[in-house]
Amino acid sequence: MAMPDPAETAVVDAAIESRRSMRAYLDVPVPRATVERILEVAARAPSGTNMQPWHVHVLTGGARDALVEAVCAAYDGEQAHAYEYDYYPAEFFEPYLGRRRKVGIDLYRLVGITKGDAAAMRAQHRRNFEFFGAPVGMIFTIDRRLGKGSWFDYGMFLQNVMVAARARGLDTCPQAAWAQFHRVIAAKLQLPPEQMVVCGLALGYADESDPANKLVTERAPVGEFAVFRD
Repeated sequence: MAMPDPAETAVVDAAIESRRSMRAYLDVPVPRATVERILEVAARAPSGTNMQPWHVHVLTGGARDALVEAVCAAYDGEQAHAYEYDYYPAEFFEPYLGRRRKVGIDLYRLVGITKGDAAAMRAQHRRNFEFFGAPVGMIFTIDRRLGKGSWFDYGMFLQNVMVAARARGLDTCPQAAWAQFHRVIAAKLQLPPEQMVVCGLALGYADESDPANKLVTERAPVGEFAVFRD
């Protein structure tokens, strides 16, 4: 058995551990060849019987701006928009409730939003639908006829996208929020009826000076979530 190269291990670990959800980006384009290579690498993710359930819509320039305009208009409008799937539980409970509250409090503190300022919170949430200013926006879809196992596979693919981006000095923010506006997205992207929106993702070079990007979320220690049995 070949021994791993410590330098190569460190590079992989760094790409994983430095991944954070960045919420502000520089106005610097990302070459199409770079995005294509990221997706090519990510597609090595495992999937049950190699079904590869992912579909990706990569949006830049006018196509990106058109979708942003349409979804922001829907967000600002009066019509209700609902998810097609349950991303969160109907009622939160511990320890998940506490973790959720903490990340929200920490983010709002960094960007100067005080407790109870609903308008500021809504404006911050709206930035999701601008891809936080990232030059590349991605919309991920899946065939709605597939089972839960394909969604598990999809998560591994999405993680690969984000880690491959970090390896190239890029940052990302996975965004389930986009799925709420699946009808608007389907119309703008002319999705076939069997395609279901999973999430969006912002891709670009993070603006390190933006307060929102100072957020570093905590992780539970291994002993809290893993049991070792000899």
